[in-house]
Amino acid sequence: MKKILYTVVVLTVLLFAAAPSILGFSLLNIGHAISVSTALSAKLGCSSYFISGFSKEQTITDLASYSPVVNMVNMQYEGTAKRDEVNPYQFNSYGSLHYKSQNKSLDDESTEEPSEQVSLKRVTADLFGIAKTSATYREGLGCTIDTETTAKLDNIIVEDINHSEFEEWPLGDQSSYDAPLIQETLDSMVRADNERGYNTRAMIVVKDGHLLAESYGPHVTKDTPLLGWSMAKSLTAIILGHLEYTKVTERNPTNLFSQWQNDGRSKLTLQQLMQMSSGLEFDETYAPGSDATRMLFTAPSASDIAIVSPLAHKPGTVFSYSSGTANLLSRFTHETLGNDTQLSVDYLFEEIFKPLGMANSVFEADSTGVFVGSSYVYSSGRDWARLGLLMLNQGEINGQRLLSKDWVQRATTVNSSNNDKRYGYQFWLNSAGNTTNTNNKLRWPELPSDAYAMLGNRQQSVMIIPSSNLVFVRLGWTAGDYPMASNYSALLDITH
Repeated sequence: MKKILYTVVVLTVLLFAAAPSILGFSLLNIGHAISVSTALSAKLGCSSYFISGFSKEQTITDLASYSPVVNMVNMQYEGTAKRDEVNPYQFNSYGSLHYKSQNKSLDDESTEEPSEQVSLKRVTADLFGIAKTSATYREGLGCTIDTETTAKLDNIIVEDINHSEFEEWPLGDQSSYDAPLIQETLDSMVRADNERGYNTRAMIVVKDGHLLAESYGPHVTKDTPLLGWSMAKSLTAIILGHLEYTKVTERNPTNLFSQWQNDGRSKLTLQQLMQMSSGLEFDETYAPGSDATRMLFTAPSASDIAIVSPLAHKPGTVFSYSSGTANLLSRFTHETLGNDTQLSVDYLFEEIFKPLGMANSVFEADSTGVFVGSSYVYSSGRDWARLGLLMLNQGEINGQRLLSKDWVQRATTVNSSNNDKRYGYQFWLNSAGNTTNTNNKLRWPELPSDAYAMLGNRQQSVMIIPSSNLVFVRLGWTAGDYPMASNYSALLDITH
């Protein structure tokens, strides 16, 4: 008890000694800051360890880049990460060798046969007994913060996706194309990035539908699922595009949620949500007490915050980036598919992941069983590239059409807002088309005007350039700025 009281006093003194501008949040949100520190540590730590297979040390390093308080959190791991046999002669910190599957915890340097998996896989984060949060890993569903409702997820069945090692990518795992200049450039780029502290983990070049080059940072392979953060929004949109293509939903429905039936929100269209121009109030700042942090780390369902948000602007007139909106889209999908987690999981795997060949991907759900459409998709670099190729091919991949050409065109067309038109259906656009508004100049002047992208925190990106028939992928853990556009421009110069 004395230790806890001492810790509380020390933390309180430290927090009150710092100005709110330094802390980045109001002193009134100290309690929420403490609870978020354990929730963030448990949730992201669980996913890092059990999905990506990163070591405990790497996991803490990654989490501490968000807040130094994480270094004070005690992390307890139950169960072991998935391990596959690894041929050491196929592993290279930088390069594009065709690795064997290696989702291996770096804590285990043993060469013994993998042991039976422990049924319970959980991470518990404890801040000196002041706050404690746990997150549980479930095969195929990833990690979810434990609440009173999460036990129902134990019964969800997720089937494995197997694709041939002998089929050419993207259908299978083979890549027979040899592009030594591009490969050498990519390897040098990843190496230089990491020497500068950018922590680049994967880069991929796809040209004319072919995997030309791939390069990986230390302890990452072609099979390692990596967090895309807000690139999940683009996958959320693609799922909705497929629902439209298969005529499960209308093209642009209204009356989206029962909670909105008696006010002006009933007139909001699906397109306005997709284009982030709904007019709904939402605080996207990532600080304790904000809508965004409550959405990801303390709310039972990720859509709970946005579903009760009032209108702040006339719909369709103001672009306002909102992760809450993306989770409304995910909620709409979930309800459309019967408001049943098993049905949603089955649809995702049968209709999206399997046709794409995404065998190393996980879309995590919140504690109510709804996919966290704003943030929580873990996919290998190759799987992220598959999503980019689907869009580049105007909705077709591996001989199957998943999206209509019309939907892809609409998804990459400017929105109707007055302040920033360079955003489509959860995709960032380079150009706003013909406009004189200074807020709508090229987003990436180094790249062709038709470029558009999936983007995520820590500088994740999948860049699609139709005029050059190219897809670039970059995954990493960069806390600050990253020269994405200039790197892609350099790759563009040597791929013509």
